Amino acid sequence: MSTRYVVIAMVFVTCLVVANIIAVKLVVLGDFVVPAALIIFPLSYLLGDVLTEVYGYRRARQVIWIGFGCNLLAVAAIAIGQWLPPAPPFADAQGAYERILGYAPRLLLGSFAAYLVGSFANAIVLAKLKTATQGRWLWTRTIGSTIVGEGLDTVIFTVIAFAGTLPLMVIGNIIITAWFIKVAYEVLATPLTYLVVSYLKRKDGMDVYDTHADFNPLRLSTDA
Repeated sequence: MSTRYVVIAMVFVTCLVVANIIAVKLVVLGDFVVPAALIIFPLSYLLGDVLTEVYGYRRARQVIWIGFGCNLLAVAAIAIGQWLPPAPPFADAQGAYERILGYAPRLLLGSFAAYLVGSFANAIVLAKLKTATQGRWLWTRTIGSTIVGEGLDTVIFTVIAFAGTLPLMVIGNIIITAWFIKVAYEVLATPLTYLVVSYLKRKDGMDVYDTHADFNPLRLSTDA
């Protein structure tokens, strides 16, 4: 694979790790409350679209699992840092470390489950739509796959993370608002997606159609 593929995969993974760290903070956007991860996480879906569109579902599946592994490693490192006894100069800040970087089990479960389901749904829908449309109308599959993938991701994470701790109305508001913003992000970024996809297809000579691909998310090989 080309250096360009590696760079896209690297930025994809970075978005995931950063989003996972800042997702615990809720922010106010106008009249709406959404996770802070919203500022960067939608970019991972845009890059996921690019990976699937240019390099195919097999390569996208590989990067999705790499992202999962990197997220898991980051979480483990942060947790070990939390458990280790603080040095005297840091003792007063231990509580802040735990509050900001500490992960409740339900948040981890919600984050990882939402990521896997949403990312694979996004990649599968895009790959199938590409075959169905014979490669035409790129915007229909980037937006369509985002509607499905980000929808599943948002519902799964928000319900697991906040059910029982926030009123149902607030949870519903978070889901609808975050979903809308994520899809709007994809729509607004469509011209950029076209430029990036066109550039990569031209430079790397890749334009994969997953006509006979095995869409099993658990198959790690890129040969099927």
